Amino acid sequence: MEKDITLIIGASLNTSRFSNKAIKLLQSKGLKHIALGLKKGEVGKTLIVTERKNFQAIDTITLYVGSEHQDQEMIDYIIGLNPRRVIFNPGSESLATSNALIKAGIQFEMACTLVLWQTGQY
Repeated sequence: MEKDITLIIGASLNTSRFSNKAIKLLQSKGLKHIALGLKKGEVGKTLIVTERKNFQAIDTITLYVGSEHQDQEMIDYIIGLNPRRVIFNPGSESLATSNALIKAGIQFEMACTLVLWQTGQY
């Protein structure tokens, strides 16, 4: 199975949040994505889900959740999805999560999803 889905963790209905802007960007580019947040709702045609499911074919996880909310359960969830890479957007950097990703052999970068896309590095 080809991995081609981006999972946005920390998705928000608030239009001023960068996770909301990332959802809109991925929509506009026609990229497959799943939005996971605390509140159900829709951003354009994307439904924000609140349940941590065992999603398949996750290529990239882009984090918009502060380190204080990245508990062991979330770290295990992220690793269990076996993404190719994880993007720590500004404010989501976590030593515990990055160390766990290193141990699991999962690539990660401290970057901004929006900037990566705009500079052709996504």
